[in-house]
Amino acid sequence: MSQATYTVTGMTCGHCADAITQEITAISGVQKVDVEVEAGRVTVFSDSPLSAQDIRAALTEAGDYELVGA
Repeated sequence: MSQATYTVTGMTCGHCADAITQEITAISGVQKVDVEVEAGRVTVFSDSPLSAQDIRAALTEAGDYELVGA
C-alpha cells in the first residue's frame, strides 16, 4: 500500500473534508482518505502511488481547493 500526504488550501469545514474525500476516493486504487482541515493536510492511502495531476483534478472537481507544492 502507498501513502502520500498533500498540503491543500481552501479547506474551511467538514463539508470541505467530505467533498474532498468523495472526489479523491473516486480515483482508481484509493483505499482511504484522511482530511485534516485545520492543518490543511490530506493523506491518501492507495494501492500504488498516485499522480499529483490526479489529486489536483479531484480537488478541482470537489470545489475551490488547491494542491500546494506538487
